[in-house]
Amino acid sequence: MTVSSTPVTAQFITDFFTAYTAAALDPDLPAEEVIDRFHTPDIVQVSDGITLDRDRLVAHIRPVRKNLRDYRFEVHEALADGPRFAVRMTIHAQMRKEAIDTEVFMFGEFTPDGRLRRANGHSRTLPTA
Repeated sequence: MTVSSTPVTAQFITDFFTAYTAAALDPDLPAEEVIDRFHTPDIVQVSDGITLDRDRLVAHIRPVRKNLRDYRFEVHEALADGPRFAVRMTIHAQMRKEAIDTEVFMFGEFTPDGRLRRANGHSRTLPTA
């Protein structure tokens, strides 16, 4: 997945987060390998005011593997300026005990090789159908 030859589009973002989540759920892949495949070493991701660096993202994979059963990303809008992007998407997640739909507004930057360098996101839980 490269940004230099592939524009950051709604499909690129859908593919990135789908592939990242699939890798994160794979128990045969070490969490560190997953994070390094999809993020730069200096990643800073702020989600609803909580800052996650590489180590915190690695630690986050354990509860994701334990609780997430199924997922789907629905990108509603995506804008890009070179490697920088803005996206509004819904994450449809089936957890162990419940289904959760989350609307996410994210601004970030990809590297030329398609890894996420930084992201700022805000989310809200939507009523489920």
